[in-house]
Amino acid sequence: MENRLKNKSTNNPDVWTAIQHLQKAIAAGGVDSKLLALVHLRASQINSCSACVYASVAGGKKVGDTDERLHNVAAWREAPFYTDAERAALALAEAATRLQDGAPGVTDDIWEEANAHFTEEQIGAINLEIALTNFFNRINRTIKEPAGKTWG
Repeated sequence: MENRLKNKSTNNPDVWTAIQHLQKAIAAGGVDSKLLALVHLRASQINSCSACVYASVAGGKKVGDTDERLHNVAAWREAPFYTDAERAALALAEAATRLQDGAPGVTDDIWEEANAHFTEEQIGAINLEIALTNFFNRINRTIKEPAGKTWG
């Protein structure tokens, strides 16, 4: 796959500043960085964003997560490697990512399960991580950003 956007330096620097502020807000939400990497990975898998799948696996390893957990996120419901809180966050990530064609989105049950494990501030950070991941997934799929890079 060849990247359609050859010169990324022409992008507006204000966009990157805004993204950095969003990332700071997510980090300030009090959510374990391993969990945020899992959420990023799962949304990126759903959206078939190879660049973000690659980057989120690298990011997960960087914050100390294991290959076993990172490689089983696609089958998190059946895999024994995740806590109940992580499962709630992954369910939220899937539901918020799959909004197409009449999908139910985030149901009350999914929201209540997340609410049972996280504070409102943490849910806000997780939700922002999901939204930012979907933002990057769509950009990367549009410009055909290849896997093999990590950011940050």
